[in-house]
Amino acid sequence: AEPAAPATPALPAFGGPLLTRPKLTGDWFGTRTALRDDGITWDISSTNFYSGVTSGGLDQTFRFRGRADYLFNVDGEKLGLWKGSFINLHGETVYGNSINNAVGSLVPVILAEALPQANGDVTALTGVKFTQFLSENFLVYAGKINTLDGFNQPFTGGARGTDGFMNTAFLFNPVFLRTVPYSTYGAGFAVLKDLQPVFSVSVFDTANTPTVSGFDSFFTNGATIFGQVNVPTQFFGMPGHQGLAGTYSSGRYTAVDRAAFINPIVGLTAPSETGSWSLTYAFDQALHVDPCEPTRSWGMFGNLGLADPNPSPFRWFASLGFGGSSPLASRKLDTFGIGYYYLEPTDALKNLAPRVLPFRNEQGVELFYNVAVTPWCHITPDLQIVDPAQQRADTALVFSLRAKIDF
Repeated sequence: AEPAAPATPALPAFGGPLLTRPKLTGDWFGTRTALRDDGITWDISSTNFYSGVTSGGLDQTFRFRGRADYLFNVDGEKLGLWKGSFINLHGETVYGNSINNAVGSLVPVILAEALPQANGDVTALTGVKFTQFLSENFLVYAGKINTLDGFNQPFTGGARGTDGFMNTAFLFNPVFLRTVPYSTYGAGFAVLKDLQPVFSVSVFDTANTPTVSGFDSFFTNGATIFGQVNVPTQFFGMPGHQGLAGTYSSGRYTAVDRAAFINPIVGLTAPSETGSWSLTYAFDQALHVDPCEPTRSWGMFGNLGLADPNPSPFRWFASLGFGGSSPLASRKLDTFGIGYYYLEPTDALKNLAPRVLPFRNEQGVELFYNVAVTPWCHITPDLQIVDPAQQRADTALVFSLRAKIDF
């Protein structure tokens, strides 16, 4: 007899008892499940940080900053549109005071506090993406792209910094910062294998426009080409990936231009240069996979990066870390992570004002444990030791407490 076809896994229920449901607000009296059946899903979360520089840095202080993320997703086929179409929207709100400028580092120690803007309160629509599958293994997309939504390296907790690591260095390779904006217009395609992208090419506007429409600067400063190869592996019988990526921008920049993934460099000016490039290598490798629950695993990851000597502010970068699901069998929804990074600024930045604002190489360590109080509430204590790039800042000890609620 032929083997029976595997059953389609049931979608998780939104309802249930308060302490075991996946979302705080539950099923909205059945409305949430009905919307999902029609191809519409809402994911709303609030993440709040209480962080302090307890020693070193530029200022020993504690500050509070929070954010909310609104993810609206449409499956076009289920909604009655055409097959293979998807629409993804990403809205954000930030409020409070960031700790990033108290450390003296070049990369924000808490990336989620720096986006969509480094300081002040704002609400913005940072992503409006239209995707069309042309086959099971090929898709195209276009729109206003939230580029971090595509940077989700395993074992880091996701690129937004609301679930795993907080430091920019473990979420987004800093050598990309000159050529890859955070929120901008773009289009591209991807070749997939088992629904995972293995080769992709994108073209982005060079302007970072998370809080404005961006129409007035639409491709007025050139464009960025982003290419990536990401190959699934099975070393030691465990899943992993090996990836190479490269960017080239035809835009005109200076080494101190503001960007989403670097703390603002105030008081310095620099000559402009045309063109910027970057090359990166990334890997992740599972070291343990729960035989009963394959989605629970932990392993290691790493990144290398090289960029042009000018106008990029960063010449090269390296990081290595461990993370993933908690090794404690009784804590199935907890996650952990520990990582180290090293970053070398370019001579173009170091030599701008060596007496007024001298820079050195930057390095840091981060350790966190994400506690699932309930499936919809996570509390994360986080400790970072950062040797900042600003020479006037001593080695900083940064403690953070993060609370995230999924509504």
